[in-house]
Amino acid sequence: MAMRFSILGSGSSGNAALLVTENSRVLVDAGFSARKLGQLLALLGESLEKIDAVFLTHEHGDHAAGIEGLKKFPHIRIFANDSTRRAVQAGLSWRADWQVFETGARFRFRDLQVESFAVPHDAQDPVGFRFTHGHDDDLVAPRRSLAWLTDLGHAPLNIRECIRECDVVVVESNHCPRLLQADAKRPWATKQRIAGRHGHLSNEAARELLASVASPRWRHVYLTHLSRDCNSRAAVELALVELRAALAGCEFSIVEPGQGTPWYELT
Repeated sequence: MAMRFSILGSGSSGNAALLVTENSRVLVDAGFSARKLGQLLALLGESLEKIDAVFLTHEHGDHAAGIEGLKKFPHIRIFANDSTRRAVQAGLSWRADWQVFETGARFRFRDLQVESFAVPHDAQDPVGFRFTHGHDDDLVAPRRSLAWLTDLGHAPLNIRECIRECDVVVVESNHCPRLLQADAKRPWATKQRIAGRHGHLSNEAARELLASVASPRWRHVYLTHLSRDCNSRAAVELALVELRAALAGCEFSIVEPGQGTPWYELT
């Protein structure tokens, strides 16, 4: 069985995705209530009862708010580095089944190889993940990799190398600088944080990151974590024009706030 993938939702109101293989069902982040996660999973024919683990990128509520509600599902293991574990556990009414890893570690969970890597964001110790499944000599389940890369203010060299050999890249394209500066809801300090080197990638920064790697291996790139107020599909599309032409063999999907994606199978 190949690895299947779906984004349940992305944006400031919540972030989560589902990875399914023959022997594992895992969530990447859990930024919705457990009830909402259950509803989103049901749309895919899945349920929290079937989930084996959650991999947390960092402690912010739009990525970890659902952990409290998972006390009803004590079989689910929660993978996080120690700083994220401590930050999330401090707000829980129960003791989660924490599986602690060191940032930068590579390890296996069932039939998934997991690699964590540091990202620059204003959290305790935020990470991205690369998930790999299958083997090079397996015709039924060939080796395929997916990178999950959200919430970062800039992209150091290590991040660029981590996404180079992936088949699917999920990366944030958070804001349009012009719309961010014109936004009347956010104070100046918040705008500075968002645009800073430990904030969020703008459309142009996301494009620059992808263009600097432009791997011929990429099959699908998802642009995620769009700001509802400070971005738009049209702004992201405009930033992608030249990149789409350069990567004609790669499909691009823009995941708008409050929306998920259909199943994508990494065959």
